[in-house]
Amino acid sequence: MTTPSQHDSRPTSRPRQILITGGAGFVGSHLADGLLAAGHRVRILDDLTPQVHQSGPPDYLSPDVELVVGDVRDPNRLREVLTGVDVVFHFAATVGVGQSMYEIARYMSVNTQGTAELLQAMLDNHITPEKLIVASSMSIYGEGQYKCSQCGAAAFPPVRPVSQLKAGEWELHCKSCAGVLVPVPTNEGKPSEINSVYALSKRDQEELCLIYGRNYGVPVTALRFFNIYGTRQALSNPYTGVAAIFAARLINNQNPLVFEDGEQMRDFVSVHDIVRANMLAIDAPASNDQVINIGGGVPITIRRVAEILAEALGKPELTPVITQKYRAGDIRHCFADLTRAGKLLGYQPQVTHEQGFRELAEWLAHQEAEDKAETMLQELSTYGLTA
Repeated sequence: MTTPSQHDSRPTSRPRQILITGGAGFVGSHLADGLLAAGHRVRILDDLTPQVHQSGPPDYLSPDVELVVGDVRDPNRLREVLTGVDVVFHFAATVGVGQSMYEIARYMSVNTQGTAELLQAMLDNHITPEKLIVASSMSIYGEGQYKCSQCGAAAFPPVRPVSQLKAGEWELHCKSCAGVLVPVPTNEGKPSEINSVYALSKRDQEELCLIYGRNYGVPVTALRFFNIYGTRQALSNPYTGVAAIFAARLINNQNPLVFEDGEQMRDFVSVHDIVRANMLAIDAPASNDQVINIGGGVPITIRRVAEILAEALGKPELTPVITQKYRAGDIRHCFADLTRAGKLLGYQPQVTHEQGFRELAEWLAHQEAEDKAETMLQELSTYGLTA
């Protein structure tokens, strides 16, 4: 299957030498393909961590990519890969909200310190790229934006306390009148409400890059990605995106496990739209020194994501199991306001949920995955992070 966005990524004005840190992964490899198709030269720095790359360099990585295996915290490797680079995409990060809560040192080291090392290497080696684009995350918002269903007041609620989650009270309520809060699109001005180590490390990545750019004359764009799905996701990594976690269960003929009541809403965006947004950012001066939401623009419940995937895989009988369990730090609702992305990048999502999940299902039909969802739950339970 070919999605619309695979054909219409706007070509940039001239070929460049591009560096993608963490580029052997799910999103980075798709971006590499898009950049190569537009005539750029692509170099990737990736440590090929076993949690994501169980068998070394992935087969899907283009042979036209220059792959350098190394750690983003290694100054010598950074000096090597930064040489002659015009544009840097900083995607290197350890990913996973739940795991970050008990692997605190590793997440902060790779994500925060890794970004600091990248910027230090740029400074020490007198590398001034034309553009630095950093992969940020919607996780830094915490809860999304809301309004009260009764009094209509705007609301930016804090993360739900564990006592509320233990009681199975999933919805958020207005402080003024106790009415149920209704989610609205979240824009970039929404105050950050950090509720996980992962979110903290992603905010660090974003702010470090923006601070560096302002002080050293490097144009920086921070793209806040929402829930990305698509081919090449690490299906056996239980801390990857929820769509991949559901897929691993379905491939193994197991019902998807859904936390809370399944009605929590998210913004799922195809990896092809993510690639388009990143490529648009290269030659979009209006995006310099800005943070920009990149999402799919259509909210969808987690329950519905599980149902669509099961239907697309021809397994509609594997209905989601609504566990009524919680994970500490999980939010209720968050989906993107894409106004700024349209204005500054000319970005509009082009892949519908139906198209994107159908493509994912076609790819999944030829994959094998070790279902580690139960292992994830056991690990979270050991640390008191779920119940």
